[in-house]
Amino acid sequence: MARRQQRPGLLFVLPAIVLFGLFFAYPLIASLWQSFFATRGGTTTFVGVDQYARLFSDPLIAKSLGTAAILLVIQVPLMMCLAVGLAYLLNQSWLKFRTGFRVLYFLPAVTTLVAYSVVFRVMLATDGGAVNQIIGLLGVAPIDWLNNETWARVALIASITWRWTGYNMVIILAGLQAIPEELYEAARIDGAGRWAIFSKIVLPQLRPVLLFTGVTSTIGALQLFDENFILTGGGPNNATLTPVLYLYEVGFRQFDFGYASAIAWLLVILTAVISLIQFRLTREKP
Repeated sequence: MARRQQRPGLLFVLPAIVLFGLFFAYPLIASLWQSFFATRGGTTTFVGVDQYARLFSDPLIAKSLGTAAILLVIQVPLMMCLAVGLAYLLNQSWLKFRTGFRVLYFLPAVTTLVAYSVVFRVMLATDGGAVNQIIGLLGVAPIDWLNNETWARVALIASITWRWTGYNMVIILAGLQAIPEELYEAARIDGAGRWAIFSKIVLPQLRPVLLFTGVTSTIGALQLFDENFILTGGGPNNATLTPVLYLYEVGFRQFDFGYASAIAWLLVILTAVISLIQFRLTREKP
């Protein structure tokens, strides 16, 4: 009887299982298998772990991982701090037009990646770009945003932060609204100030939300492709080259799918390790 009762449920989940197998499990296993092969002269041969050994001697891998590290160290913390600050501000009862501000800050998250990247590319153009025109009014010389290594990274960080801060803000705001009002009242009765309430009540209560947004932001930084592909194409001098963009270059321009699969699995391992570290660092102490 128990098996008979389970059959309808299995039938309902069967489409999801089939889709998961076709579009996630099979490509994952196939890419791992392909990473052990190389195609030379039209012939595919088994090379073992040679593709993975090649990763350690590839300067572009190091360059792309360096860009990803810059994003993880600078862009992700900057975006998280802005998201927490905006969410905390928009959660205050004294603030007027809170709904309008929430919609305004969330609007970038609903724009398409390609559209906003193109807009930023036009705005950051060296000649005639809106940003250079504005800073020119202040007496600042035009900046070659997209053709200078340092400024290209700054432009990339600014564009990503603009796009995703509102998205994380909404998630953190939902976490703030789930904090019981009694905790705030008890803290005020005990004489706690605003900073004490924020550091001793708000942040600890937001730990699961911050963990979620931190992990997803980390994954997004490691998988960055659209913005730098459109803004700079990975340049100048590979200054904004990311692992996924390099994977695209290797797989779909050089047609070296074995090595591209090895790069993909390198990303899988890095993402898992960094996410595990974040889980360990943010978990509640017993």
